[in-house]
This record gives sequence, C-alpha cells and structure tokens, in this order.
Amino acid sequence: MSSNAQRLLQLALPLVRDHGFSKEVLSYSVLSLPEPPSAPLNDAAVNALFGKGDNARRTLINAWLEEGRVQMRSQNTKSVGEVLAARLRYNEPVLPLLPEVFALLASPRSGLPPLDARPALQHATSIANEACQVVGDASIGYDWYTRRASLAAVYAAAELHQLSSPETAPAFLHSLLTTSASVEHAVSEVELYADYILKSWKGIIRSSGVF
Repeated sequence: MSSNAQRLLQLALPLVRDHGFSKEVLSYSVLSLPEPPSAPLNDAAVNALFGKGDNARRTLINAWLEEGRVQMRSQNTKSVGEVLAARLRYNEPVLPLLPEVFALLASPRSGLPPLDARPALQHATSIANEACQVVGDASIGYDWYTRRASLAAVYAAAELHQLSSPETAPAFLHSLLTTSASVEHAVSEVELYADYILKSWKGIIRSSGVF
C-alpha cells in the first residue's frame, strides 16, 4: 500500500465512530488533510487506493484493528489483564458496529458461506500475542503457545460478552483470567481452540442479524 493510502487511512480512523466502517469514510478522509481538496475522493479513487467493494471496507477495518494493537503497546503495566482490558475499552466507541465488522471479516471474499475461521483466529491470537509482548512474557516452547492460546480464548469470550453487556465486560474478563489455568488446559489442543474462537465469533455475527 502506498504511503498516501496509509496516511489517508490514519485520517479516516477518527471518522469511523460517527460514520461507520464505510467507503464514505475513506472518501471523506482526504478532507482532513492540512490542505484538503475541494471534494471527497470519488469511487474510482477509493477503489484504486483501498480495494474494490467490500475489500475497501476490509482495508479500513484492518487499519482500525492495527491501531488497537498500537494503543495496547502504550500501556505502562506488567498486568496482562490491564492490557486486555485496555483493548476492550478501545472497542467502546464503535461497539454497535462490531457485529457487522466481524461478519464482514469472517465472510468469504467470493462465493457463499461457510464462514472463514481464519480472521477470528488471527484477531484473537494477535491481541493475545501483543498483550504478552507488552508485559514481557518470558514463556518459551510449549508454554509460549498455550499461554497465547488461553489468552486468545479469554479475550474472544470477553469481547463476545462485551457486545451484550458492555458494563460487565471488565469484570467478566477478570473472572476468566482468574481461572486461566483451567482455560489453558481446555485450549491446549489447537483444533479445540480454533473451534472455541469460531463459535464465539459465530455468536457475535448471529447477534448482528447479518446472517
């Protein structure tokens, strides 16, 4: 992606809260430049910079997810729970939009469902890995994988809970982390872990009414 497109993506992110993860946000991002043009980007320009159709929205969503990981790195703490709680707070301004976001990420780029589990796994594991890096987790070998698998499962469950009960999500996250030993055992098998995360995302998507 060009540096111009990356710059416009950063300018688009503050617009998401009020205008959603839409191509219009990408179009209007150019008006936030220090010396803006007289009109938003036309559809052809948006397609050329960010991808056609829903791919442009996926580009915007992925930029928002990456910004969430960047903000996790600013947490000055050695508590993985505090880092994950901060990531949940990052969701709050756009919480009503997330079911549609997850539905789009999990839907195939062409053809009909079934849903693609890989974005769900990548989302949860990237947050778990980022949290471990922020707190300086020193796990190695098998423990490195099980630690991240358990935290990914915990975060995915907390995020699902957040959609239906935002006020109790921090306490729910804390309760899961306090029983992380049993969670870690439950997700020690990769297939079981993948199934757990996929079921969580299916719950999020169904709650949106998109599918």
